[in-house]
Amino acid sequence: MTKHRFPDGTVAVVTGAARGVGALLARRLAACGARVALVGLEPEELATTAAACGPESSFWEVDVTDRAALAAAAREIEDRYGRIDIVVANAGIAVGGPFLDSDPVFFDRVIEVNLLGSVATARAFLPALLRHRGYLLQIASLAALTPAPMMSAYCASKSGVEAFAQAVRVEVAHRGVDVGVAYLSWTDTDMVRGADADTALRELRSRLPWPLNRTYPLPRTVDALVAGIVRRAPRVYGQRWLPAMQLVRGILPPLLTRLGSREVARLEPKLNATRNQRLRPVGKGGAADVAAQHNRNASPS
Repeated sequence: MTKHRFPDGTVAVVTGAARGVGALLARRLAACGARVALVGLEPEELATTAAACGPESSFWEVDVTDRAALAAAAREIEDRYGRIDIVVANAGIAVGGPFLDSDPVFFDRVIEVNLLGSVATARAFLPALLRHRGYLLQIASLAALTPAPMMSAYCASKSGVEAFAQAVRVEVAHRGVDVGVAYLSWTDTDMVRGADADTALRELRSRLPWPLNRTYPLPRTVDALVAGIVRRAPRVYGQRWLPAMQLVRGILPPLLTRLGSREVARLEPKLNATRNQRLRPVGKGGAADVAAQHNRNASPS
């Protein structure tokens, strides 16, 4: 548990707060004295997390790719609390498997949620952050630092949010707003457990070199995020070894091609035999996004 304390009245917004990193981060921020506004898709999970965050916390059921709804939520949150000091753009989903086997609809949805949803989050909340000289933390990933076979949509989206956040940082720094990028390796969440349910993908990951093949505890990862938020850090690392990946990121793609292609070739028969099992986004959060899109499309216009 972190030992930090935010100034009285601090308001933090966390997207993707129904479960995993977002839910625990909301609890940790509340424990540090922040009033927390949760944004996500699963109202029952959001309500549970909001209750755990205390009486001054609340939630909004919003799809981060719905720009109008997200903008309305941003206005309501600022109206309710009088300010917004911290925004964590955390919402994300993933699909796994070879690119050519992927369903184009779900592949594109990963890009839409992870990248365009982060863009929409910044567009909705940056005006309030500018008014209160706040801090925006964009959750990226190890996938922004190194390519990962079988995760092309996720890698593209997380590389995109890294570049987006770094560009926006320059634009708003002179107005008192800080922008950080958080890098996380494999963390014990529903998303990662959902990916590991695929035997071929789990085997491929298990053969990565240490420490890339480990799954890391969620609490320690989230505590590292809180410490970075307190510092308003430009770079936040969920695991201590990740800064070293920044130093060698230029040599990783050719190295991965030489070593990883052998494993992909070895697993190709198993991947082919199970391709229909990995079309949809992984984990409970991915299932919630699929359900939300189905309900949205089924609603009368």
